[in-house]
Amino acid sequence: MNLGKWLGLSSFIISCYILWEIRQVLLLVFTAVVFATALNRLVKWLKKFKIRRNFAIVIIVIGIIFLSILFGWLVVPPFLDQFQKLLALFPNVWERLRTNLILLSETQSRFDWLPPPPSLNDLLTRLQPLLTDIFANFFTVFSNSLLIILQLIFIYFLTITMVMAPKKYRYLFLKLFPSFYRKRGEEILTLSEVALGNWLTGVTINCLFIGTLSGLGLLVLQVKLVLVHALLAGLLNFIPNVGPATSVVFPLMVALLDEPWKIWAILIWYFIIQNIESYWLTPTVMAKQVSLLPAVTLMAQIFFARTFGILGLLLALPLAVVAKTWIEEVLFKDILDPWDSIV
Repeated sequence: MNLGKWLGLSSFIISCYILWEIRQVLLLVFTAVVFATALNRLVKWLKKFKIRRNFAIVIIVIGIIFLSILFGWLVVPPFLDQFQKLLALFPNVWERLRTNLILLSETQSRFDWLPPPPSLNDLLTRLQPLLTDIFANFFTVFSNSLLIILQLIFIYFLTITMVMAPKKYRYLFLKLFPSFYRKRGEEILTLSEVALGNWLTGVTINCLFIGTLSGLGLLVLQVKLVLVHALLAGLLNFIPNVGPATSVVFPLMVALLDEPWKIWAILIWYFIIQNIESYWLTPTVMAKQVSLLPAVTLMAQIFFARTFGILGLLLALPLAVVAKTWIEEVLFKDILDPWDSIV
């Protein structure tokens, strides 16, 4: 290898190291890209009515602020009230569960080998070192809270600037590619934007569908704190595999204290909802959404959560959608498919 190739290899290794060190910042940038893609799709829809782009952006931003204020006024107060009541039920749920486990071990001899479940006081005593560490690191928690606020502000302004001038940022990104591949890179960027937009549309419909049906079913079953359960079911559905399983825990806890027979009714209803979503909603309403195999989705969640933390888990699906598009176009179509002609 000559000096030029060594310099190129060294530059590539250094660049990879720098990108790895700033991976959290890159993830925030990608979050802004996701939001900018959603807003840009709305802007394009308004432009069909011959509204200028800048004016369309102003309309959308004002509309989002108005809806956020309306949501915060009408939904957030009752949600917080019901959520506090849900948290207050935790000790009662644990005691009821402990009582049922003790009765089960007394009536069923095959469970004699199990140790008796600890009381709530014993459980809190065992968790005391962890709680002490949490309160001892209060300043760290406070600093992290400030960091989260700064990150949200960063994402907000970055999203707005990207929506205001998407072509400039697109051109800047394409400058990273060799000159012979920039036209092809622009095509892949367009495909990624379409795939990401379709995913956003699909997941929004999905979350609304799951949240609405969950709320209606729990309302019919007369389960308490319906608003909390419905919103959590819709929001947690944003995270595949983990979200739906987590969302069913909260109504089950309430049903355990109210009427235990509702536990089976809730499980059956959530099972029906998930099957309707899997076998009807996804093939029809979300036909344009990028399809990912369940195993691929799970592996993406594990990989991105391990690499980027909780934000990586939340963004696992959009990251997987974009990665799938680039792998298909660059690796398969541009490298592997024409391999015979290259050789």
